[in-house]
Amino acid sequence: MKQDTVAPAARSRASGADVLIVGGGLVGLSSAVALAKRQARVILLDHRLPGEASPAAAGMLAPGVERADGAAHRFAVAARDRYPSFVEELADATGMHVSLNRLGILALVLDAAGAEHARRNLAPGTEWIDAEQLRAMEPALGHATGAVLHPGDGAVDNVALVRALRACVANDPRITVLREGATAVDAGTTHACVATDAGHRYDAETVVLAAGAWSATLAGLPRPLPVSPVRGQMYSVEGAPLAHVTYGPHGYVVPRGDENTVVGATMENAGFDVATTPDGMARVEAAGAEIAPVLAHARVLHRWSGLRPVTPDFLPILGRDPEVPSLLYACGHSRNGILLGPLSGDVVAALALGETPGYDLTPFAIDRLLLEQ
Repeated sequence: MKQDTVAPAARSRASGADVLIVGGGLVGLSSAVALAKRQARVILLDHRLPGEASPAAAGMLAPGVERADGAAHRFAVAARDRYPSFVEELADATGMHVSLNRLGILALVLDAAGAEHARRNLAPGTEWIDAEQLRAMEPALGHATGAVLHPGDGAVDNVALVRALRACVANDPRITVLREGATAVDAGTTHACVATDAGHRYDAETVVLAAGAWSATLAGLPRPLPVSPVRGQMYSVEGAPLAHVTYGPHGYVVPRGDENTVVGATMENAGFDVATTPDGMARVEAAGAEIAPVLAHARVLHRWSGLRPVTPDFLPILGRDPEVPSLLYACGHSRNGILLGPLSGDVVAALALGETPGYDLTPFAIDRLLLEQ
């Protein structure tokens, strides 16, 4: 049963759009760009809210460290490897260059027992880096026993990425960007409409739900959506003592060029509260200093938090609703929204236009979560 329907009082506007996207984060923006490349007419509802994950994230591309299973892992690796061409396409379209770090990610080991375990359990394609090699590679990690290197992983400057994508959609005549928030959806077999907080209703053949942590708040969804906000507190410091993205026992450190470094992050069930807290920041600062002690003395530039859109199994919901095919889910990317965003956009565009994506999307079907309810 539907939770609600689009309010009759909403003023109907014939949008002329093939696809309407709810959400202007990385997944929504990437979907809009991919659809426009296929000549689709797109409405993008980009209602910005405090704590949105895309600009708040650290930008890690870490399918090796945060490893999924089977088809989900293959999709994550393909998503990582989509990035070089994706940022090149953005540069061609906007003239804006987004930095990409593909040096690999170091998973730090701090004691002999951990080193023995890491050496015995190396995943395919990874490499053990002993203490001497690590000191030569990253002098700021000289206190560590060693590390596991995940080649090809790394990070993207997600703040610059979102900025470039917004410039791209703003300049594309096939994309109409509206600063309105979706409040309800009424989706059927061949047609859907969305009501907004401005009192408007927009029609399209397909509605893409890409509203991040707020996806489950939309009225009229055909079923409860198991996507919840999980707060992550982070901070940045001046300078970059590391070249590699580095994971430690309780957090991670992400260099952003030569100018600053991002350290994160907590995992807190705090609803939609985007405040930073003394306790949360103390934990993140301790995690950063554990990875690179020099960070304890670096000048803090900024503290913030973001809301990850988390599902019970930490995998996204990606694909059409099994009973309401005009509704296409692209939400719940959990800890890997930056990694999966551009490839998710490619998949959304293919599905929305009746194409068959070249990936096994079975791990991301909403059916898997409905069985758990």
